[in-house]
Amino acid sequence: MLIVYGFTRVAVVVRRWFEISPEAVMEHGARVELRLLTPQEHRGSESAAQPTVVDEAFWRADLFTRLDRPADSWSAAHFHPYFDGDEPSDRVWSTELTADPWGWLAAQLDDVGALLEGAGRDRALAADDVDEIRAAVPQIVAAARTFSPEERMSRDEDFRLTRDAAERVRRMIALIPDGVEVDREYLRPWVEQP
Repeated sequence: MLIVYGFTRVAVVVRRWFEISPEAVMEHGARVELRLLTPQEHRGSESAAQPTVVDEAFWRADLFTRLDRPADSWSAAHFHPYFDGDEPSDRVWSTELTADPWGWLAAQLDDVGALLEGAGRDRALAADDVDEIRAAVPQIVAAARTFSPEERMSRDEDFRLTRDAAERVRRMIALIPDGVEVDREYLRPWVEQP
């Protein structure tokens, strides 16, 4: 499930996420990603449905914990301050993020222009959106909290919200070296999803 807040040029995508590392460490929680809306040429009449293309990620926050740690430990919470094309930068760890993830997220979203600039993009891309996003921050953070790792979910509930990412989870599983112990039963829904 994706919740997308679309503005003039910037979109905020909020979702539940699940992943597994090559060391077989499982993480889950809320993912908040900033992307650009790609302008599209008008098609059809003045009343025709128009395409909305949410592309070009430029910033991501992963408010995660590890499944083998307490839910409120934020043991895997990190962010990616920029993307190189489609690929996120390395993880950045922050004591401010783990101390108060929701306050930290609200503070980050308070100036999307600065996040664009930090990602090497022109902050002017968000000129028409900064105030609207700032006004929507409480709603965006509330939506992200519904996917929080603090809200313990069963494996099947986690899968229900992340089944669209099953192929990516299978790609992650393929990176686990032989000999590393993996909880195959926990991963079964993602493995079996067509």
